[in-house]
Amino acid sequence: MSSSIATQDAALAPELESARSVALASGLPYAGGVSPAVAWKLMSASEAVLVDVRSAEEMKFVGQVPDSLHVPWATGTALQRNPRFVRELEARLAPHGGKDATVLLLCRSGKRSALAAEAAAKAGFTQVFNVLEGFEGEIDARQQRGGSDGWRFHGLPWVQD
Repeated sequence: MSSSIATQDAALAPELESARSVALASGLPYAGGVSPAVAWKLMSASEAVLVDVRSAEEMKFVGQVPDSLHVPWATGTALQRNPRFVRELEARLAPHGGKDATVLLLCRSGKRSALAAEAAAKAGFTQVFNVLEGFEGEIDARQQRGGSDGWRFHGLPWVQD
């Protein structure tokens, strides 16, 4: 991805404007949430950068979105909070517009990425959005993920090492 990623000064895609309106009305502390399909559309069109905030272990054993960046919100199997998250995010996004880049954060189910989006917004990131449903989706009654929502459920591109 190049520095052509949308920034605060450029007009946002209609899906992001809609997400921002919902976020404002809901009192969210970050720019809003988008579906996995919208995230893929924006990423594919170079209108946003997708940042996976899952642990390296999750990405390796579960899969990942091609061409996404990785900045873990939490690390290791115990998922201990990464105290350098904001600094690492800023460094990874520097070539894409830094704190004004349009950023889509992805985790397993959309919960950690919402926390990461809140932390990023508090640190001055102006266009940070959460990818709703996450990579694997919500856990169901059978204690399984991926049966009703999430990036993989929707058949969006992903790879596994």
